Amino acid sequence: MLNIHPTTAKEPLTVLDRTDARILLALDDDPQATVVALAERLTLARNTVQARIRRMEADGVLAPVSVRARHAAAGYPVLAFLTLAIDQADAERTLADIAEVPEVCEAHAITGDGDLLVRVIARDTPDLHRITLELLRCHGVARSSTAISMVESIPFRMAPALRRRL
Repeated sequence: MLNIHPTTAKEPLTVLDRTDARILLALDDDPQATVVALAERLTLARNTVQARIRRMEADGVLAPVSVRARHAAAGYPVLAFLTLAIDQADAERTLADIAEVPEVCEAHAITGDGDLLVRVIARDTPDLHRITLELLRCHGVARSSTAISMVESIPFRMAPALRRRL
């Protein structure tokens, strides 16, 4: 298993409490809601809502807005997961090279047969092949295994887990 620090995402510094979860769920319901509207809806002080949102942004709890964009709408209807075996001695350089591939959406150090699980998007399967070859040319990547997503059966979600915090 890789023992490296994340290079593009930071770990949240705080654990969400019930009030944070309520704010996030309200934002899920109405992403364009103003701080005043959220405060009224949740019966919280405006300053409380504003301070908590700022803290969650600063702590890395809230992902960038671009993460919400659907890959197919951006012209990349193919979603695939690549398991990469890498030379772990120079993992940071390898991750830096992988991060330079624009179609790489995220990468996770994993246990099991591979070292990294990489989510990529592509225009079509020939484009996925091009991306795979580009990843194989990255420093330290030894081999890959690809799984193409056929249908997104359960989209990434946090709301059910946040509701458990209530």
